[in-house]
Parts: sequence; structure tokens; C-alpha cells
Amino acid sequence: MTYKTQAVVAAALMTLAMSSQAADPIKIGVSGPYTGGSAPMGVSMRDGVKLAVAEINAAGGLLGRQIQLVERDDEAKNERGVQIAQELINKEKVVATVGFINTGVALASQRFYQEAKIPVINNVATGTVITKQFEKEKDNYVFRTSAADKIQAKMIADEAVDKQKLTKVAILADSTNYGQLGREDLEKVLSDKKVTPVAVEKYNIKDVDMTAQLLKSKQGGAQAVLTYGIGPELAQIANGMEKLNWHVPIIGSWPLSMGNFIDNSGKNGNGARMPQTFIQDGTTPKRKAFIEAYQKAYKVDRMPSAVSAAQGYDSILLLAAAIKQAGTTDGDKVRAALENLNTKVEGVVTTYDKPFTHDDHEAIKPGMVVMGEVKNGRVILGK
Repeated sequence: MTYKTQAVVAAALMTLAMSSQAADPIKIGVSGPYTGGSAPMGVSMRDGVKLAVAEINAAGGLLGRQIQLVERDDEAKNERGVQIAQELINKEKVVATVGFINTGVALASQRFYQEAKIPVINNVATGTVITKQFEKEKDNYVFRTSAADKIQAKMIADEAVDKQKLTKVAILADSTNYGQLGREDLEKVLSDKKVTPVAVEKYNIKDVDMTAQLLKSKQGGAQAVLTYGIGPELAQIANGMEKLNWHVPIIGSWPLSMGNFIDNSGKNGNGARMPQTFIQDGTTPKRKAFIEAYQKAYKVDRMPSAVSAAQGYDSILLLAAAIKQAGTTDGDKVRAALENLNTKVEGVVTTYDKPFTHDDHEAIKPGMVVMGEVKNGRVILGK
């Protein structure tokens, strides 16, 4: 081989190596519960994320590279979430992660992203404290595209006290971080309205009999049951009220829209009201296209959790916009870009115009959330 030939071969190999490196996929973690009682939220979120990634990849990807999702099932368990966070960061080398359905899992896991200076976007978990966990540090790598409980708690209280003019309410909340932190937010808002619940009751995940909690609430004269929990147990509340022949409104946080609440409660769930960032209704061309794409891709009519799917989809659009603006996948630069997005991002929940700042990592503001109502197996816009 002549010197000239060697030089040509070496140059070709270098070009090939550089091309291969440039073509390496951008890895993004997707962490949530895909099994168990929280699965409708986790699966819907993941499937919304996958739709957004498919659209981006079909259009050429990001920075000339394709996005590769690294999916992990955290089973709604704090310890599992911690293991996954470390695996995604240290082994898979993700540039960011989206997900977290359960507030407890988020609070236990996201500190690893903070330490690694890798952005994480909570797209379903709603505990008010989530984006505040590291607010005292110089930079905060935790963002959110779901409606914080402080927003939802106010809407629940406004609905019960201001709109429906009720003076006696009971609170039933599950024993998780989500349920108890939400209960605290709700009690605070009710206190501001000079309303003290006649009963504040707790139950555990997988409980199937709420009779004791409901009887105490009924005997206290509650005119409505305010809930903070997830689908399966919420259905037990609705069904338990029917067994007691006790027909008062159920008003609660957004998981009253979950498919496993609607299906397991049947007619007993009709009329339940809850805050929603997204209702499965094609009211805009973007929403219509998203709903149709979801139905086609996953062969379903009703999304198991439309809110989770929409917020998952939008979280990827925002992250992609930040990576594109930063021109790199470097965590610190992507965080800075998220905090100062210079282009509007059309999502299905809303069109985001500078959704984050350095000191505000909440994309969803109060005016973006509406009240939904269960009616005949669907969630519709509440009147």
C-alpha cells in the first residue's frame, strides 16, 4: 500500500468514524409505571411520548440524530424509581428523562438527575413540592408539564364551596405521598375559605372496602366527597357510596378521569368532577391529529388516561425545542434553553410561550386547566 493510498484509507476511516459518532442516537429516558394500578397513567404517558418521538424522528430527528427512548417500568415503587434513575444516568447515558407518574417516586428519584445536571421533566406527577425540591440550589434541573396540586386543590375547593355552595365536605385521600401532600394542599385552601372538613379519612392502595371512611363522612353531614387518589381505589369510593345509598357529589384531583375509575365505577362514577389539562376532544387541529394518531397507533377508542398521554407528548416537544435551541445535548445548556425558550411550541395541552424561567419550572399555569366531568364512560368538559 502506497503512502498516498494509506492516507486516503486513513481519511476515509476517520470520516466513517466521525459519521458514526454523529449518527449516534440521542437517548432519552422514559420512566413510569407500566404495570399495576397506576398503569393507565404510565402507559398513556409513554405512548404519548412515543408519538412525539416518532414525529420528530420522521422529520429528521434532532441535531441530525435520531431520538432513542429508553423505557423503564418503575412499578410505582420509590425504590424501583431510584434504581432506574441511576441506571438511566450511569449505564444508559441518557441526556434527559421524562416521566414520573407518582409523586413519591419523583421525590425519591429526581435527586440523581439534579446531582448529574441532567434535566428531568415530570409530565404526570403533581405534588406541589416536586419542582421546589432543589429550588435553593444555584440551578434546578427538575421541570414539569402537569398541573401542580396547588392548582388542582384550589379548583376542587372553588367547585365545592364557591360554585356548588357547599359548606360541609369530607376528604378521602390515599396514604401515598401523592394523596397526603394533596390533602394538605386541599385543607389549606379550604381553610382559606373558612371551611373545615367534617371528616378527613385515609385509605391504602389496594383497599377494597371504604365503608368505615364513608360512614364517618356521611354521619358528619358531608355534602360532597373530595378525593385525592388514583383510579382503582376511587372506584371503590364511588361504589361504596352507592352501597350506602349515599348520593352526594364526588369532586377530586385529576385521576378521577382514569379509565380504571370510569370502568370500575360504571354508572356510580357519573358526575364525578376533576381538574383536567386535556380532554379527549379534537377542539383544535393539533388535538384532533394527536387523538387520531393515538387511536390508530394503539388501536383504542378512549385513551386510558388522556391527560397523561397529552402531557407526555408535550414534554418531548418542549425538550426537543430546548435541545435544538441549545445545539447540544449538554445537560446544563439544555436546562438553560428550557428556561429561556425563544420559539413558541405548539402542544396539545396548549401552545407554550416561554413556559419556564430560571425560577419557575411549571409549564402549566392555573388558566390552562379546566373542569372535567365523567359522563357515560367518558370525560367531558364540565359545565
